[in-house]
Amino acid sequence: MTEKFKSGFVSIIGRPNVGKSTFLNHVVGQKIAIMSDKPQTTRNKIQGVYTSNDSQIVFIDTPGIHKPKHKLGDFMMKVAQNTLGEVDAVLFMVNATEKFGRGEEFILERLQNVDVPVFLVINKIDLVSPEELFKTIESYKDRYNFSEIVPISALQGNNVETLIKQIEKYLEEGPMFYPADQVTDHPERFIIAELVREKVLHLTHEEIPHSIAVFTEKISTENEGRNIDVNATIIVERPSQKGIIIGKQGQMLKEIGTRARKDIEMLLGSKVYLELWVRVEKNWRDKVGYLREIGYSEDDYR
Repeated sequence: MTEKFKSGFVSIIGRPNVGKSTFLNHVVGQKIAIMSDKPQTTRNKIQGVYTSNDSQIVFIDTPGIHKPKHKLGDFMMKVAQNTLGEVDAVLFMVNATEKFGRGEEFILERLQNVDVPVFLVINKIDLVSPEELFKTIESYKDRYNFSEIVPISALQGNNVETLIKQIEKYLEEGPMFYPADQVTDHPERFIIAELVREKVLHLTHEEIPHSIAVFTEKISTENEGRNIDVNATIIVERPSQKGIIIGKQGQMLKEIGTRARKDIEMLLGSKVYLELWVRVEKNWRDKVGYLREIGYSEDDYR
């Protein structure tokens, strides 16, 4: 560690599907936030920890800011907005392939009273021409006094290191909040549940919306160390959704389990035996008890 070690907390905000989770996973070097081409993949504040010889940056990947339609949506919005008052800097991430619209304006309105550095991070620059990128920068820079404007490709890693260096410039000297080898503050149970949920979203496409939750019921190593037993339950709102997830002769559920198991084995560094169940719970997204189980508290909702 250097004599002048810097540290701080940085919130990543933006509309759904701009690449916040992809960026976070790239920075910490492993999958801790799930990725999907569907909006509203991220539901909780997922903290990713980047540590170098000179600094430690705790990134908070928030749910995409949107107009809520149910109690889960209310929780997600509160989580995203509450982080703005808890951090040392904010990354406002936008998609280089999309023009400035009402969603971006909605977020900029909420940034007006933020008194920490706000970066405009233009993601997915690998999908646009330099001319298009220039137009995007021009469309934003007169609307808000950003501390920095940094174009990146989170998927390919282009300019991500430059962004890290820019963030470090704005951080104060501070302690190391987490051990150098720790990349997230979330327990394994949470990440395992998220990895299963990611596979459901990938494999079911438009058939299963975000009306699913996954609970990790058990993680057990009581089998003489041969492998780790993991039991998880997928919660859906309608019997028809349960049928889709199980699939013909159980093939869909088997494929979900096969793909999730590979990621879980990478996470745990061991062979895994994964058992999945599917349960119907009508309107679970409006039941505070279930929201508490997937990681939300009343404090998030206030």
